[in-house]
Amino acid sequence: MGRAINRLSASGVKTASVGKHADGGGLWLVKREDGGAQWVLRVTVHGRRREMGLGAYPDRSLKEAREVADTWRAVARQGLDPIKERERQRREAARNIHMLADIALDAFESRKAELKGDGKAGRWFSPLELHVLPKLGRVPVADIDQKDIRDTLAPIWHTKAATAEKAMSRLTIVLRHAAALGLEVDLQATEKAKALLGRQRHTVTNVPSLPWQDVPAFYQSLGGSITELALRLLILTGARSGPLRNIHVEQIDGDVWTIPADDMKGRKGATKEFRVPLSAEAQRVIAEARKFARDGFLFPGAKRGVISDMTMTALMDRRGMKERPHGFRTSLRVWLAEATNAPHDVAEMCISHMVGSKTVQAYKRTDFLEQRRALMERWSEAVSKKNSASRIFQMAR
Repeated sequence: MGRAINRLSASGVKTASVGKHADGGGLWLVKREDGGAQWVLRVTVHGRRREMGLGAYPDRSLKEAREVADTWRAVARQGLDPIKERERQRREAARNIHMLADIALDAFESRKAELKGDGKAGRWFSPLELHVLPKLGRVPVADIDQKDIRDTLAPIWHTKAATAEKAMSRLTIVLRHAAALGLEVDLQATEKAKALLGRQRHTVTNVPSLPWQDVPAFYQSLGGSITELALRLLILTGARSGPLRNIHVEQIDGDVWTIPADDMKGRKGATKEFRVPLSAEAQRVIAEARKFARDGFLFPGAKRGVISDMTMTALMDRRGMKERPHGFRTSLRVWLAEATNAPHDVAEMCISHMVGSKTVQAYKRTDFLEQRRALMERWSEAVSKKNSASRIFQMAR
């Protein structure tokens, strides 16, 4: 019995001739004509002979081959197929390596080139980071199913519907990214999770806005910091926060600011840029802001990039206001409706709203620039003229 196993010696293995050499207990050394050699283990499971490779020699020594063979013989004695068991262990190891958090970060890095502004800076990633990864980040992406997603997003599905939708959308992208990497994932998991969560019950609320009558006092309370100048220009132009915070000095030509098509909301892939007329007051604000410009951006952030949307919101919060920067677009639109005779299409264009279907827009070759120029000059005079507010608006500097 002692000669039944461990028949080979280290020196004998080294000088073995071409062919198969038994060490006993099913362990064989297979020497090839090209000089290479392979360890092979033969076992019988449920009457079926199985042959599995244990690695190459000399990468795996005789001693190591015997130890590995002992491990898989023990598996076979339990009635398990060692080859299938090894594959199962490999799949398990692969799942443990590809955690959702790692795949999500990789997906984010891959998409950065097509993201703009805050998205590139991390805003795209934040719904995942705040609402998904704390619970599922360390779960192997291959193991995530619709019930995991449902349980994760259920707490905010109805109370923070928009945020939950963004998180679900981002998770769908991450799962697709995982599939592109060759991982086995359920690409329908998010859709199944939506079915389990049910239709969202929420009421859409408008962004709080300041009555236009109170805008002059607020405007006049603003100082000359980067954030305050950005708010001033936001009010004067009726622009959205994103394009304004990312405004580049090269986009300004005299009294016209041209917003690139890619920065216009709702125009993905559009080829049409948008011109914004700049009033005398708007040009004055821009001139004051130029002294802060960095890397060509008029409103740079403290360390890098540009100021964030939350920077302007925080200023209004500190003043005890419930209104938000985006609400000044509403203030302007209501002023246009109540204090001017601006035609509907012109008023809508003042806040860069496209009127009519895509077909109608295709044939409408004007952006009413001159008519808007006159209206925006009146708006600027109204908000910047001292004592023009009909109410006293107390603001702490």
